[in-house]
Amino acid sequence: MQNSELTEITGEVLQIVYRNDENGYTVFEFSDGNEEITAVGTIPMVNVGEQLCLHGQYKTHPSYGEQFSVEACERYMPSTASSILKYLSSGAVKGIGPVTARQLVEAFQEKTLEVLQNEPDRVAAIKGFSLSKTRKISDELAMMFEIRECMVYLSGFGISASDAVKMWKIWKNKTLKMVKENPYVMCTDGINISFEKADKIASEQDRPFDNICRIRAGIAYILQHNRNNGHTCLPKDKLSETCTSFLSVTRKQADEALEAMIFDNSLICEIIDDKELVFIPSLHRSETYAAARLLMLLLYPAKQIGDIQEKIKKIEQKENIEYAVLQKKAIDAALSKGLLILTGGPGTGKTTTLNGIIKILKDNGEKVFLAAPTGRAAKRMSELTGCEAKTIHRLLEVAWDASDRPIFKRNEKNLLNCDALILDELSMVDAQLFESVMRALPMGCRLILVGDSDQLPSVGAGNVLGDLISSGVVPVVSLTEIFRQSMESLIVMNAHKIISGEMPDFNQKDKDFFLLTYNRQEDISNTIVDLYKTRLPKSYGFSPFDDIQVLSPTRKGMLGTYELNKMLQNAINPHDKFKKEININGVIFREGDKIMQIRNNYNITWEKDDGTSGDGIFNGDVGILSEINKSNQSLKIRFEDKTAIYDGESLNELELAYATTVHKSQGNEFEAVIMPMYYGAPQLYYRNLLYTAVTRAKKLLILVGNAYTVERMVQNNRRTKRYSALKDFLQR
Repeated sequence: MQNSELTEITGEVLQIVYRNDENGYTVFEFSDGNEEITAVGTIPMVNVGEQLCLHGQYKTHPSYGEQFSVEACERYMPSTASSILKYLSSGAVKGIGPVTARQLVEAFQEKTLEVLQNEPDRVAAIKGFSLSKTRKISDELAMMFEIRECMVYLSGFGISASDAVKMWKIWKNKTLKMVKENPYVMCTDGINISFEKADKIASEQDRPFDNICRIRAGIAYILQHNRNNGHTCLPKDKLSETCTSFLSVTRKQADEALEAMIFDNSLICEIIDDKELVFIPSLHRSETYAAARLLMLLLYPAKQIGDIQEKIKKIEQKENIEYAVLQKKAIDAALSKGLLILTGGPGTGKTTTLNGIIKILKDNGEKVFLAAPTGRAAKRMSELTGCEAKTIHRLLEVAWDASDRPIFKRNEKNLLNCDALILDELSMVDAQLFESVMRALPMGCRLILVGDSDQLPSVGAGNVLGDLISSGVVPVVSLTEIFRQSMESLIVMNAHKIISGEMPDFNQKDKDFFLLTYNRQEDISNTIVDLYKTRLPKSYGFSPFDDIQVLSPTRKGMLGTYELNKMLQNAINPHDKFKKEININGVIFREGDKIMQIRNNYNITWEKDDGTSGDGIFNGDVGILSEINKSNQSLKIRFEDKTAIYDGESLNELELAYATTVHKSQGNEFEAVIMPMYYGAPQLYYRNLLYTAVTRAKKLLILVGNAYTVERMVQNNRRTKRYSALKDFLQR
């Protein structure tokens, strides 16, 4: 807070321009005694008349002019009679309005707040105030003082006001006591304050570095960090070893803390293949429940449909098609066994097979639900099958608990009303989302899981598709034959070459797969901009906003998404005095920009053109920034057929989307894909990533760079090791 780069100003709140009560983001007019200033920042429950000491920076916004961006705030209750009158008249305290505020201030002057809190009997003597009413006001004021005290204490350690509010929602008036007794309690799930911040508070309290609370929190932090990297568990010896070095404690101390956490069920330990694996309980539950539910499906399958081969022949005659042997095998398995994984690369007939399965199921009178992890994947599924497909979140009817964490209305107590469920893009589904699906699945329901096992695994923890296939327990049909019409696409043929470890073919100039050779990064980036803005729209009629997507292996560097987005934005949607702009964490967002949501947010409300509304914008959703509101610093973003409003902290969940990483593109398909080829870190340039990028393109794929980088990626067949146990739980 004493950062020399920050400016300090002290004064009074004059007016609240805008406030988001959920996260505390506020725009307000502020007077330092000499001039009025517009201040913006996360300051929950601030009200007119309050005295504040603000720490931050003056910034000149291109649309809003000069503002004071608040990074930290010290709060003081109003002390003069006039400021107390303003404060109480603003509605800051429940039960007090402008008329009653004037009565109170006339009676008690600058002692008004003190009397309200500590001497409700004196207030009850005023006409119109009953004792029960004044005691409620006293309790409300006491709670507000406690919240403020909590915020002030935590802000001194860099804990934001919104995080303080989050803690208060869970722990109420115990918050400050709990944090002071054990700062590491803030690292728990639902709060998720970083271990480093908790450690800073503990060190300033002179707590010993080998304190048991610290070691336990460190172990939980390591598991959480690895969860974010895709692991559902870690080997016990690796976890203990990492804890020892990370916390600078002895191995014995780390082992003792770990054993204590296992003993009291803070963590779960399983012996698998003679190796002890340690789980966060929620992830252990996800994998064990999913495995048990799948085994139940195998033990009590859906009712077998009769005359399958005859039904297949009828479809072939009606549609004038001939299914390949493996396609017939897949249809038969889906209809006879009730549980099937259908996998295969591009051009192998997954959609044709799926349509055959859906046709027979519907003709048999079964209610079939279709779902996919993302909005775009669900939309593509609908287009390919002619049936409605929903996102998994929408299918399961996402809602929120008291701590604003997502829960699903569809579960074991409120099952899905369907006879068959088909899930597409299973490679993107993580362990916890898969568990939620299995909880909502009725007994006897047919389950068909579709995915490409050669694509990148899910962003979330787990390796669901890979584990299911490798378990040998769940029936799998892998389509391998590339159909003749697909052979005409060099995108399809080269995708199969890449995944087989062969170099793609660049020599067919009349096809849909090209390498434009450049060796300098500047030439590569300039060519990408030219292709995006001019050449592809002119030659193919592609829209830069709807049809073309730049994919990069990395976010950093000249050819990373950050720099490419700046270049593409300047080319496609340059600065214009008629377009409003907003600076979010150093990135300029402009009306008309292509925008991506970068994490699931279940709280954002959207409205469709037909007036229907709902909640939730999800990781990877792409839209157009249609309007910036100057008065309350909010954005209106159009996502295909719906519009959502963003403000406060939700603004930090947006990125420019002219260029995006390959990981973020999963579940999407684009008419044209452009990808830079300039070699970088081996952990980002590998075969599966290139394969995933290539299979995002429907009509055109252009690599810009050098063949050497392509070759290195094809040769680098690293598959990131993920510690997960769904396979093992199935094999039990």
